[in-house]
Amino acid sequence: MTALSGRRVLIVEDESLIAMLAEDFLIELGVTVIGPATTIDGAIAMIETHEIDAAVLDLNIRGERSDRVADALRLRGIPIVCATGYGNGAADFARGSTIIAKPYSKEKLDHSLRLALSDEPGGTEPLNM
Repeated sequence: MTALSGRRVLIVEDESLIAMLAEDFLIELGVTVIGPATTIDGAIAMIETHEIDAAVLDLNIRGERSDRVADALRLRGIPIVCATGYGNGAADFARGSTIIAKPYSKEKLDHSLRLALSDEPGGTEPLNM
């Protein structure tokens, strides 16, 4: 049992290998995985139809910035972990949410999600663990 056991986390990622890896990590952490959503519209549909505690959101889905997904999550008060390869360039997108640099480890994902789900402000720097 981990600190994330029983949590429902949406994965929004268009890179299938990264999505599968994130899903495996989350399952190992006891998380119920929602998705992965591989399109903006698919992610919005999942947000509207599932109970979600947090989301791991890729900044760029199929060439489109995922602002609509971030807005839908923020509207519902769902914490976001922004997964990106852009490093500090994602700070304006993250708007205070935790940023996790890709590629990431299970430990880094665990830490980022616990931070996002806590009352502490999110990290605006990519976490290096």
